[in-house]
Amino acid sequence: MIGDRFDVVLADAARGQEAAFAELYRDVHPPLLRYLRTMSWEHAEDAGSETWLELARSLPTFTGTEAAFRGWVFTIARRKLIDRIRYESRRPSSTWDGADDVGPLTRDIADDVVEMDDTYRALATVQTLPRDQAEAVLLRVVGGLDYADVGLVMGRSSGAVRVLVHRGLRRLASELGDRSETPGVTP
Repeated sequence: MIGDRFDVVLADAARGQEAAFAELYRDVHPPLLRYLRTMSWEHAEDAGSETWLELARSLPTFTGTEAAFRGWVFTIARRKLIDRIRYESRRPSSTWDGADDVGPLTRDIADDVVEMDDTYRALATVQTLPRDQAEAVLLRVVGGLDYADVGLVMGRSSGAVRVLVHRGLRRLASELGDRSETPGVTP
């Protein structure tokens, strides 16, 4: 998190200073992308791009704290992801015949790092949760939002979010406990 400098960075970014916008991006984008990838791997990049385009347009109208900003970003991202999934379901893309013959494509180094990281395995485990629990856990833990902000993003009360997060974390703990008790399986 940016911390005490947030108000200055936000004001500079709203006035169009690239360095300030880049600082906001570097701070918020990694957890945002983890959230989007866990919710829908194939639509995460598009939804993330559309989120930042919307933020760039709307940034001058935002007022609030850093926590409120993060909640606002995740709210926009969630809506963009839902829109992208709906759009793609109405217009399925066609597959290429012989696409497997193309050979290896150049990968983004950031994707390689994420896949090698323990975070990737943790996020894959979170994906096994029911969708509402997974989303609440991701927004709370990965997004760093408090219960009230997660509730705003998801359209639920903070109490309902607490229950979802509690159940999700309890289920994850049980799942990881079961794996560690199985010989030859490491959590």
